[in-house]
Amino acid sequence: MSMISLDIIQTISLSVLVLLLGRSLVKKIHFLEKYSIPAPVVGGLIFALLALVLKQGNILEFEFDTTLQNVAMTMFFTSVGFSASFSVLKKGGIKVIIFLVAAVGLIILQNILGVSLAVLLGQNSLLGLATGSVPMTGGHGTAGAFGPLIAEAGVKGADTIAIAAATFGLVAGGLLGGPTANRLIRKYHLSPTKDPKNTVKNELIDETATTEEKRLIPGNFSTATFELLIAMGIGTIFSSIIQGWKITLPSYIGAMLAGAIIRNISDSTKKYDVPMTEIDILGGISLSLFLAMALMTLKLWELADLAIPMIVMLLGQVALAFLYTNFITFRMLGKDYDAAVLAAGHCGFGLGATPNGVANMEAVTANYGPSPTAFFVLPLVGAMFIDFCNSFIIVFFMNIL
Repeated sequence: MSMISLDIIQTISLSVLVLLLGRSLVKKIHFLEKYSIPAPVVGGLIFALLALVLKQGNILEFEFDTTLQNVAMTMFFTSVGFSASFSVLKKGGIKVIIFLVAAVGLIILQNILGVSLAVLLGQNSLLGLATGSVPMTGGHGTAGAFGPLIAEAGVKGADTIAIAAATFGLVAGGLLGGPTANRLIRKYHLSPTKDPKNTVKNELIDETATTEEKRLIPGNFSTATFELLIAMGIGTIFSSIIQGWKITLPSYIGAMLAGAIIRNISDSTKKYDVPMTEIDILGGISLSLFLAMALMTLKLWELADLAIPMIVMLLGQVALAFLYTNFITFRMLGKDYDAAVLAAGHCGFGLGATPNGVANMEAVTANYGPSPTAFFVLPLVGAMFIDFCNSFIIVFFMNIL
């Protein structure tokens, strides 16, 4: 069998081609667009399937230099750290805090369920994390980061399983949200509130606005790049200190902490600016490149022996998300119309990604009426806090196990 070895430049170049292929297919195939399947996931999986066919046919095998994959991953999670503004959390009001607590509760239960099912099925307990909050609440970004770490800890194919579980979660979360909200709205006879307080403050809209809505300043991109790189450098020091305490953690945790510190010092002192729009854009680019490389280097042949346990664990996660959003999220948020819309959003958010949660809420409100509170609360928690919390909870579980 022939071997093709790609160096660092060839690998990153191929990942861009894979990403562009994914973008093209997402635009053309309605199913992929409807369920917000990320373009690098689409392109990367196609390449991984091609690599599987070539390897199984004893024709060709690829070898990659994935040095830049770790750099891109670290830059993305550093941008997540910069988004963790505690002043914004405080201004967001009680519902933001309640929803964050609810989301953290689901993260903990996802990992407890995943580990329990793994043990019951006679598998390594760490496999439960690869189908728990790593791919579910975490999505493809967290799956790509923690999957290899779980694999290094002794779970063969954990990186592939985590990515596959994240893809399953995106679809399942999109399918579950609508029925959840319909059930709650009809059972409790809910309707949109007329309360004028149910609006979002302008200053908070600005914090969570999409990059298309914000004015981009070219000079800010250099500032954003420099701040990200500084945080990444400081983060290596933080990580080495934490690892000295014999705590297992991914390499980006220190950088994420550094980003959060730099952001919150800026918020409190106003001594320097943190251009979040540009940081978010750079983080998004990094995430796309990281995912493209992570997906195209998957070893799908490692999934065969774990197919049945993985299916059982994933179905368990769907059942948990349904029960949790119906009986915990909905009740914690007040059992009103906004709570029902947020429960639908939490299905997509807790099984896939923030865009899935927003898409679920859009479908519900198109039928029943607006919910400004829901459309403020979920994106704020999803964009600024949940990845930060999830990473530390996963690290906690890994070190216990």
